[in-house]
Amino acid sequence: MSSPPEFERQLERTGEVGTLLLVRPEHLDRRHPERLGLDRESDLLLTVECRADFETPPSHKQRAALLLASLRSHAAALEEDGWRVLEHRLTDPFGATSAAEALEHAASRLAPDRLVALRPPGWRDLEALEALSLESQLEIAEDPHFVTTPEAFAEWADGRKRYTMEHFYRALRRRESILVDADGEPEGGEWNYDSENREPLGDEAPEIPARLEHEPTEIAATALDVVATELSDLPGELAGFAWPTTREQALAELDDFVRRRLPHFGRYQDAMESDEPWLFHSRLSAALNLELLDPRELIGAAVEAFEVGDAPIASVEGFVRQILGWREFIRGIYWHQGPSYADENALEHDGNLPDFYWTADTEMHCVAQSVGQVLEHGYGHHIQRLMVTGNLALTAGIEPRRVDDWYRGMFVDAFDWVTTPNVVGMTLYADGGVVGTKPYAASGKYIDRMSDYCARCRFDPGERTGEYACPFTTLYWDFLRRHRERLQANPRARLGLRNLDRIAADELEAIARRARELRQTWGVIES
Repeated sequence: MSSPPEFERQLERTGEVGTLLLVRPEHLDRRHPERLGLDRESDLLLTVECRADFETPPSHKQRAALLLASLRSHAAALEEDGWRVLEHRLTDPFGATSAAEALEHAASRLAPDRLVALRPPGWRDLEALEALSLESQLEIAEDPHFVTTPEAFAEWADGRKRYTMEHFYRALRRRESILVDADGEPEGGEWNYDSENREPLGDEAPEIPARLEHEPTEIAATALDVVATELSDLPGELAGFAWPTTREQALAELDDFVRRRLPHFGRYQDAMESDEPWLFHSRLSAALNLELLDPRELIGAAVEAFEVGDAPIASVEGFVRQILGWREFIRGIYWHQGPSYADENALEHDGNLPDFYWTADTEMHCVAQSVGQVLEHGYGHHIQRLMVTGNLALTAGIEPRRVDDWYRGMFVDAFDWVTTPNVVGMTLYADGGVVGTKPYAASGKYIDRMSDYCARCRFDPGERTGEYACPFTTLYWDFLRRHRERLQANPRARLGLRNLDRIAADELEAIARRARELRQTWGVIES
């Protein structure tokens, strides 16, 4: 007779349980159990690994390895802190297909007095938890990791015709007393230093620091082996994995950023450069979204660097804006808009995702660079996401759900609450303007201005038609042509439309033909 699966043996060895707390890879703050009032002697923490986290949609191998390694390292740290931990492993024969299923099974066996889960990373997970049939009522607790809450965002949004991130950000700055004086006015005299933070990487740029490498711990090495054997069909490369998987490694990454990158981050945050995936970016978003780091300590470290004279206000404000402004705003939008938000498609795009999003096999140098580094590292900074891979998806007319699935799976920092509103709202304008004030469509000239990509490409960003015309430029003008009526009422789109009106009718026809040829060749639309 075969022995029961390890998960069942753990259940058999577990005594009485007061509170059973579900612990997921997105909730790795070791302070959570105490914050929720749990007791080390009577309560139990359940960590859950399941294939759905990595296969729906297909995750990058490094994302899967990061989540597994970080969750297992967290379980070990919790046990060191004196907590009782029950682990459901991906390879356990019991094989729960979801966190909700594993929780339901454990609860049925252990009959705890109380069940608790922190707000999960998306509507599907929340609805799955709320649909469980449990003897003990499940409490969904608010996640204290964030600076604000969905309820507070809803109060701020109530009665507003538009949800403007700048207004939300300023209110939070004042509420939290971050980079403001005693009168609530902005440090340095300006709320926004974006005009100083849009420079390409020129000859005067300082040397780019090497990436801080994290040698995989023993736990991380085991997780990498699990991905290599159990999840080998996932996309992306596993070799070269060097993401922080512990609190200690994440803190080292934060210190490295503040000392070596933050002083130049603002000025070059929108720049792109061939074979330079990291530039002066922090690479902290994965550790932050896993809750190995707290947003308050990131903000505090950056502000302290400004106060002691180690970083300029433009860099520090730009970084704080990403954490306190955009990150909190995007999460608020996600929960405020409801579960149907992921299916928004205001521009009625229905195209397929080209194969080169999975292979980087394309003559467009900017796309080959941006997708290539995603395949290699599971990473791309915000301008590559918005103005290269996202811009192309927007102007080519790819269905938003397909694009959202790609971003949710292929980036190590991806979770529904952050990825979906960034893709559906900001990148694709599929929500009709809830997040973005205009579609972020641009020709190849933008990419040429902010990078060295075009200088190493056979296509010419200044050409709209012909063999050497940049596909971004062709598709940009065709996008404006196809959506002219929709965009006419948008004040921020009027300049582009006026320039469109200056193009002769015969050239517009040539642009439309070339755009259709590109979309057919890439498989976006059928021939």
